[in-house]
Amino acid sequence: MYAIIRTGGKQYQVAAGERLRVEKLIGEVGDTVDLDDVLLVADGEDVKVGRPVVDGARVTAQIIEQGKDKKIIVFKKKKRKGYSLRKGHRQPFTALEIKEISL
Repeated sequence: MYAIIRTGGKQYQVAAGERLRVEKLIGEVGDTVDLDDVLLVADGEDVKVGRPVVDGARVTAQIIEQGKDKKIIVFKKKKRKGYSLRKGHRQPFTALEIKEISL
């Protein structure tokens, strides 16, 4: 059984027992999160597609880590103008472990 969920403006295919990183969610490590934006649920040959979401479907996950990703460097330069800009950015994330998919 798997589901396609939407969180943080992205879509993820998840199954029970999987771990994945998503955009930062509010909560502490060990908290349980219910993800209600379920776009599709498939159980073998039985596939339920939502318009836009499947009614009553829910994915339950547990927060296993809150952190920041590796730093990326943003560098801008204009030739012959003496302008250069260097910035760094670390994107916050939440690591989830999927516990169950329910309809």
